[in-house]
Amino acid sequence: MIRLASWIIGSLIIAGIAAWVISLPGTLTLEIAGQRMQPRLGTAVVILLLAAAFIIALWALVRRIIGAPKAMARRRAARRREQGVDALSDAIIALQAGDPARARLMAREAQARLPESGAAKLIEARADLALGDMPAAREHYRALIASEKTAIAALTGLYDQARTQNRQEAALTFARKTLALAPSTDWAAEAVFGDLARRGQWAEAVAMVNAETPSTREDKARKRRRQAVIETARARDSESGQPNAALDHALTALKLLPDFVPAALIAARIYINRGETRKAQSLLRRIWRANGHPDIAALYAHSQPGASAVERLKRIREIVELPTNHRAAAMVLARAAIDAYDWPLARDALLPHIGTEATQGVASLMAEIEEGQNGDQGKAREWLARAVHAPRDPAWTADGIVSDEWEPISPLTGRLDAFEWKVPVAVAARPAAISATSGNDVVALPASPVALPLASAENAQ
Repeated sequence: MIRLASWIIGSLIIAGIAAWVISLPGTLTLEIAGQRMQPRLGTAVVILLLAAAFIIALWALVRRIIGAPKAMARRRAARRREQGVDALSDAIIALQAGDPARARLMAREAQARLPESGAAKLIEARADLALGDMPAAREHYRALIASEKTAIAALTGLYDQARTQNRQEAALTFARKTLALAPSTDWAAEAVFGDLARRGQWAEAVAMVNAETPSTREDKARKRRRQAVIETARARDSESGQPNAALDHALTALKLLPDFVPAALIAARIYINRGETRKAQSLLRRIWRANGHPDIAALYAHSQPGASAVERLKRIREIVELPTNHRAAAMVLARAAIDAYDWPLARDALLPHIGTEATQGVASLMAEIEEGQNGDQGKAREWLARAVHAPRDPAWTADGIVSDEWEPISPLTGRLDAFEWKVPVAVAARPAAISATSGNDVVALPASPVALPLASAENAQ
């Protein structure tokens, strides 16, 4: 309604202005080719306006006629572009649908209509890779490296192709080139970092981790864990030859992960070798209360060099009190009691854990107790037979490999921080050397068990 009223009012105003112009007094004299005209001033203005409108319309028509070939060319180019985009879209859909042959066909059609399209060339290279045409895929990718826009995508494709063909060195070369062009490329950084870890080049590896700029809480935790694992690996490598440097690395790891058992064990061993028994015991008590790892208790028992079995048992009783529902603590106490020939204490320690869920370690210890305390070889054999089919005890496990000690990388895949303290699912023979690197994702250790309180002062007597 408002629009209609506005249109009517506008029309009336224009009509009024036109009537006013026509009614203007005076005349205009025009003399053309001996012909003289003297129209009224208003009429002359209207004629001039109409003449100007005619000239403008005529010029627009002439321009359209002159520009018709270019306009037709633009329309043809736009149509070819639309067809090229449609072909490229069909190629992507076909590739995702698992039809690489059609994807390659549509990618070539897209290239015919979009000669400068790097996306079409990438799709064709991907299709060649999916079809197993490795030489063609390699040539396409290498041609795309020359372009700054497609270089990273081409190197990514070459990296995937090299890994598919199990050419690890070539894949690593492509990852390094990608990292040089785009340092923020995650897959390239992971590949280079994984190679450094697999080769034990810890200084370069920790430098890469230190250069990371995590943005989320998870990324920050992941960075701290990687730093701690690498520092522990450096401490492990230098423990025998450079104990002071190893201690520094181990303590750095403990600052990053305060309850990291491998770092604590290294630091405590160095303290013990340096005669700083109190520092070692204080550290081991703290870690024991945090996660109750049996290796911590075992080292705590041997923290005083030359101690007798009875003294080691007394030391274990400082941190383990009976009865204990923690199986690892019970097994540690039982082991120390067996070594000290305190058979009743060993039996009492294991008593809560000899039911149907007794593990192999518990069954083996019970076999020792039966034979050592009573000389009952029959019951000892029963426990040993039970140990064969009993559930396994937690151990350092990575990719199905069980190790007596923690190691920074998996001996099977070379993956950093692969070892977890858990019940092994399947046991495989430990390979002599790492065969290939398949990934570098950080694997978090399982959640720590309930914190273990120190034994009361009475039990320490």
